[in-house]
Amino acid sequence: MRIRPAAAAAFLTTVLAASAVPAVADAADRAAPSDATFSKVVVNGGKDIVLGLTTKKTVTITWTVTDPDGVAASWAYLWHGPNTDDADGRLPLVPPAGTCTVSPTDRTTYTCKLSFGIDAAQEFDRNTFAGTWKVLGEAQDPNDDWTAVDVAGTAQIKRYARITVNASPEPVKAGRTVTVTGKLSRANWETGTYTGYEGRSVKLQFRKKGSSTYTTLKTITSGGSGALKTTTKATQDGYYRFVFAGSTTTGPATATGDFVDVR
Repeated sequence: MRIRPAAAAAFLTTVLAASAVPAVADAADRAAPSDATFSKVVVNGGKDIVLGLTTKKTVTITWTVTDPDGVAASWAYLWHGPNTDDADGRLPLVPPAGTCTVSPTDRTTYTCKLSFGIDAAQEFDRNTFAGTWKVLGEAQDPNDDWTAVDVAGTAQIKRYARITVNASPEPVKAGRTVTVTGKLSRANWETGTYTGYEGRSVKLQFRKKGSSTYTTLKTITSGGSGALKTTTKATQDGYYRFVFAGSTTTGPATATGDFVDVR
């Protein structure tokens, strides 16, 4: 994140004061007992947020907040770091109030929604941002009492992965060896390039001509600079591909099948 915590805090305070929007509760307020509770916190529809080098994406957070006194307003945002006071990233930087709707059967319960944009090229400059982000939820009741829950939910932000495949020779005689090569790489937010992803498990799969189903032949490990190489026996016409299931920091990737004619 290009805007660091100290600068972000000053910017946030200035913007909120100028717009007369209540500022995010400080640590003392968040430590005080409160009656509001948060539940059903969902980020990006429950799916990982996978970002390449220039990905622009709209992310939605939905949540439910309940307060015996009712809810005047509620906020939510993503943060990354050891704790909220030392967070090294926040999305969005200036959290707008969510759009909240009161339950038709329970005046103390509200469902809220907030959408914001992410621009990877502008906001992600550290590979360490990949992994778990936490959701901070805040609410204000009609009496101006605040509630803040530092970890109301979580979300996974991951680096986009690419994988290639090439099977040769083409054509090949039945029973001969087919050599399958490729490369596994992922977005490097620090260098602005895609770099090899080493030491990861990758499946070699095959789909015979006329079929729509791939079968896993073997699992290999990506080598230096993400290089992939293995061999298999040619038995029939079909397509070979590599598949990477993803990791805690990197999204999945599937290569487009490479056809080999067996004669």
